Amino acid sequence: MPAEHGSTGPPFDRVAFEALYRRVEGPMYNVVYRWVWQADDAHEVVQEAFLRLWRMRARVRAETVEPLVYRIALNLASNRRRAAKLRRWVGLDRVAEQAAPGRGAEAALGRAAEAVAVRRAIERLPEKLRRVVMLCGFSELSYAEVAEALGIAPGTVASRRHAALARLEGLLAEGGADGDAG
Repeated sequence: MPAEHGSTGPPFDRVAFEALYRRVEGPMYNVVYRWVWQADDAHEVVQEAFLRLWRMRARVRAETVEPLVYRIALNLASNRRRAAKLRRWVGLDRVAEQAAPGRGAEAALGRAAEAVAVRRAIERLPEKLRRVVMLCGFSELSYAEVAEALGIAPGTVASRRHAALARLEGLLAEGGADGDAG
């Protein structure tokens, strides 16, 4: 039975909705941003996810709402990513913004290159591994909540996270991390 059906708990009302938004908007943005890599797109996806949640509030169980809204957001982000085929890289203007006063440009370039390598490696992960890594790393959800958001068992979350981290380590050790995401 999907999480949003069979309401047995307290009603999911405006007060609960606003509290949920305040609690998870930031962590959700972090996850979505690392999925679409565009700030405006990430904000739009988060807003759309909460709008869809609000529209379905009569069918939502308060105790499962957090994983549900993450599932909605990840699905929207995946759709946006596929539709737009986002493949933008960190530019030199972003490197200049990241460089703090007193730090050399060479160090800033090194950090930017490292960030690009990590990002490219993450993008090479299969989507099922990438979703687990993003939710575990940036959502503040427990393994059980990540499992519910993705519709998998908690043990599968742990094994996919382990597999993803091992694969990332290998990709980063290769130094390449080139290629398209799968």
